[in-house]
Amino acid sequence: MLTRLDNRVTPFLFIAPFFVLFTVFGVFPLLYTAWVSLHDWQLIDGDQGFVGLANYAKLFADPDFYNALFNTMSIFLLSTVPQLLAALGIAALLDRPLRAGTVWRAGVLLPNVVSVVAVALVFGQLFARDFGVVNWVLGLVGVDPVDWGAQRLPSHVAIATMVIWRWTGYNSLLYLAAMRNVPRELYEAAALDGASRWRSFWSVTVPGIRPTIIFTVVVSTIGGLQLFAEPQLFDASGTAGVGGSDRQFQTVTMYLYEKGFGLFDAGYAAAIAWVLFVVCVLSALVNFWLARRIRAGG
Repeated sequence: MLTRLDNRVTPFLFIAPFFVLFTVFGVFPLLYTAWVSLHDWQLIDGDQGFVGLANYAKLFADPDFYNALFNTMSIFLLSTVPQLLAALGIAALLDRPLRAGTVWRAGVLLPNVVSVVAVALVFGQLFARDFGVVNWVLGLVGVDPVDWGAQRLPSHVAIATMVIWRWTGYNSLLYLAAMRNVPRELYEAAALDGASRWRSFWSVTVPGIRPTIIFTVVVSTIGGLQLFAEPQLFDASGTAGVGGSDRQFQTVTMYLYEKGFGLFDAGYAAAIAWVLFVVCVLSALVNFWLARRIRAGG
């Protein structure tokens, strides 16, 4: 009887630490944030009373929130689509026989391990208005200098470039690991059928690594919607989450930071956090639905 009890209880004891930590650091903060969002809660003065859905009503009528949401979506699309396509291309190159292949694979991961602060400082200099390398290169082809931090689209492009540089190598290694598991017999069959290398890539490689592509799309979507460090550090003014002189590159998380830690309105910031959480969940569900449709069509 003790042996039977041990076989039933021991597995739960091994996994119990995960669920305890997940409850303490995951579930409880999530539920507590929902509770705070229903109150007029100030970081300094504390709970000022229950207000129900007033914070959400105020949020959905707030033009600054919609501006931040638009900026977030814009930077997300400008960074994620080129990033994943470039990662596919780099992974395909790394999957070929290369001299010092391990060195190349380690090299593409270096941008991801560099501190985001260092990355922001370097790219801030590259995209500087007066002495930036990017404007110098544009000047060589007759393009006038661009004030990358003062305009909406240029600032989005600059921040998206930062994100692309940091995460392309990481995603390419994920794709490379998946490519190594695609059966080589499929490539041999495609070659016998007269398929070119380009055709084999899109007809054999991409379908073979589809689960990994779906994973990177979902993770990149969630990360893109929560983008904070790059635009915050790109803001030369150093203001708390404003995102430029006219909020031209303020993201949703930056707006949350401004309200919660700049203006100390924790209740309103909690409402922003929960709306962002819902947007992330809906985006993930849309990605899964599209993936299932593509899989069914394929």
